[in-house]
Amino acid sequence: MKLLIADDHTLFRDALVQYIERSNPLSSVVLAKDFHEAYNIVKKDPLQDLVILDLRMPGMDGLQGFKTLKQQFPDIRVALMSGIAEEEDVKNALDAGAVGYLPKTMSGRALLTAIEQIVAGEKYIPKGKNSAYMPSYYADHPSKSEIFDKPKPELTPRESEVLSYLLNGSSNKEIARALDLQVVTVKLHIRGICRKLNAKNRTQAALKAREMGIKPISLT
Repeated sequence: MKLLIADDHTLFRDALVQYIERSNPLSSVVLAKDFHEAYNIVKKDPLQDLVILDLRMPGMDGLQGFKTLKQQFPDIRVALMSGIAEEEDVKNALDAGAVGYLPKTMSGRALLTAIEQIVAGEKYIPKGKNSAYMPSYYADHPSKSEIFDKPKPELTPRESEVLSYLLNGSSNKEIARALDLQVVTVKLHIRGICRKLNAKNRTQAALKAREMGIKPISLT
């Protein structure tokens, strides 16, 4: 499975590729940080099984970036991804020729399953309970036996705060400033979080936290 994933959120992008490569060792994933980098990658190597574009990353200009890529490379399968999956966005994307719309609220396993479904030649449409599409406030809830039959870690209140900032991609300095802590203290909390989540680093910790349903803190 050969994928190109373009997303300007470094933590989410790195966590996603780690999950894909760990779950599917035969996969090959190339990353881009914005639409222009993704477009240039496709120009050099158009033989991609799937291109996934973040709808709201730099260079996309709404659906215009997607449409430009499809006009130049009509045979490439392109899916869109966003932290906000409003019904109108999903409909417009599918009408424009997208093969899927992937909300970032999905769990790691559900997201990988959707990607594999698209690569196999199907379309993926997020489903809500009472509407045709799944809006941003619906996270998918797989059964415990399907993926995450693990209790949530017993984090301290401060570790929970730090983890919430990690989920937003905040740096150690940004977390320290926001919580009025020393950077070294933040590092100690992250070390504790990684130990309790059995994660090798902060990126893996954030991915596991998302899989467990832990939500990022609102920075607005």
